[in-house]
Amino acid sequence: MAPPSPSRPNLWRRIPLWQKILAGLALGVLAGALMGENASVFKPIGDIFISAIKMLIVPLVFSTLIVGITAMRDPQKMGRIGLRTIALYLITTAFAISIGLLASTIFQPGTGLDLSFDKPVQAEEAPSLVQILVDLVPQNPIDALAEGNILQIIVFAIGLGISLTLIGEKGEPVVRLFESFAEAMYKLTEIVMAFAPFGVFGLIAYVSGNYGLDVLLPLAKVIGVAYLASVLHVLLVYTGLLVLLGRLNPMRYLSGILDALVVAYSSASSSGTLPVSLRCAQRNLGVSEGVSGFVLPVGATINMDGTAIYQGVVALFIAQLVGVDLSLMDYGMIIVTGTLASIGTAGVPGAGLIMLSIVLAQVGLPLEAIAVIAGIDRILDMARTSVNVAGDLMVTTLVGKSEGELDMEVYNATSKD
Repeated sequence: MAPPSPSRPNLWRRIPLWQKILAGLALGVLAGALMGENASVFKPIGDIFISAIKMLIVPLVFSTLIVGITAMRDPQKMGRIGLRTIALYLITTAFAISIGLLASTIFQPGTGLDLSFDKPVQAEEAPSLVQILVDLVPQNPIDALAEGNILQIIVFAIGLGISLTLIGEKGEPVVRLFESFAEAMYKLTEIVMAFAPFGVFGLIAYVSGNYGLDVLLPLAKVIGVAYLASVLHVLLVYTGLLVLLGRLNPMRYLSGILDALVVAYSSASSSGTLPVSLRCAQRNLGVSEGVSGFVLPVGATINMDGTAIYQGVVALFIAQLVGVDLSLMDYGMIIVTGTLASIGTAGVPGAGLIMLSIVLAQVGLPLEAIAVIAGIDRILDMARTSVNVAGDLMVTTLVGKSEGELDMEVYNATSKD
C-alpha cells in the first residue's frame, strides 16, 4: 500500500493567514445571513479567540520591550544613539496616531451605523493629567502584571531593561532568559493567530446574524482613511523631519527606500524586511554599518508608526461604530497608550491586531469589535508595515547624520540600478 501523500496535510499550512482570515469572515457573514440570530451558537468560538488575544498582551509586551531595550549595548555612544533613536521613534509615533485620529475625525468612517455589543459602552470619568503621570509608576509591578495595567507594565519593563543593560555581564543570564521567553511568545502569538480564521468566523457570524450585513459596509472607507493617513505621515512627518533636522533632500530618501517598501508591503513584516532595509540604508542612503546595524533592528522592535496610525483610525472608527463620543482626555489617552504600546509590538504580521486591543481597552471600547476589521487586517497590515519600515530608515538616516556617519556623496548620488 502506498504511503499517504505528504502534500495533503500541508495544504492548509500553505494558504496565507490573511486569506484564511478573509475566508473566515466571508463564511461568517454567510452563516449569519442564513441563520440570523441562531448564528449566536458560533459566538463562543469568537469569545475563545478574544480571550486568547487578551492572554498574549501582558507577556508579549513585557518580554518584547525588555529585549528591545537590552539590545542597546555599549556604554556612551550607544547610550547617546539609543536616546536619540527612541526619542525620534516616540515623537513620530505620537504624530502618527494623531494623524490617524485626525483622519478618522474628518472622514468619519464609522458613522451611519448604530451598533452595540453585549456590554454597554460608557465613557468613564477621566482622571487628571497629574494623576495619569503618577499612576504610570507601579507601586507593585507584580500587581500591574496580574491586573494587566499596560502603561505600568511598560514603565517597569523599560526600567528593568535599562538596569539589565547597565549591570553588564551579570545581567546576561536574565537577558538571555527574556530573549528566549520573547521567542516563545512570538511562537505562541503565531499559534493564536492561526486560530484567527475560526475566531473571526464565530464573531462575524454572531454580528452579521444579529445586526445584518450593514456592519461591513464602512470597511472600504476605513481602508481608504488608513492608507491616506499613512501616505500623509510619510510625506509630511518623515520628509519634514529630514529637511528640518537633517537638512537633507527628502526625494533621495524616498527613492533610496523603495526596495525596502516593496518588500515590506508584500511581506507585511518589519523583521522580515530588515535585511533589505540594511542594504538600502548602507548602499542607497550612505548610513554607516555601525549606525544602521544598531538603529534598524531596534526600530523593527519598537518603531510602529504604521501600527499607531492603524490604532488611531480603527479606535475612532469603532467608537463611531458603537456610538460612543470620546472626550479630549480619551483622545489623549489613545495617543499616550498607542505610543507606548507600539514599543512592545513585535515586527511580525498580525501583531497590530493584538496591540489594538490595548488601546480599545484603555478607553472602554469593546474588544469584540476587532472582528469587524479583522478580515481586512492584512490589507491594513501591508500599509502600516510599509510606514514602519519607512520610519526605521528615516530615523537611521537622521541618527547617522547627527553622528557624522552619513556618507553625503552616497546619499546625494543618483541611483543607477
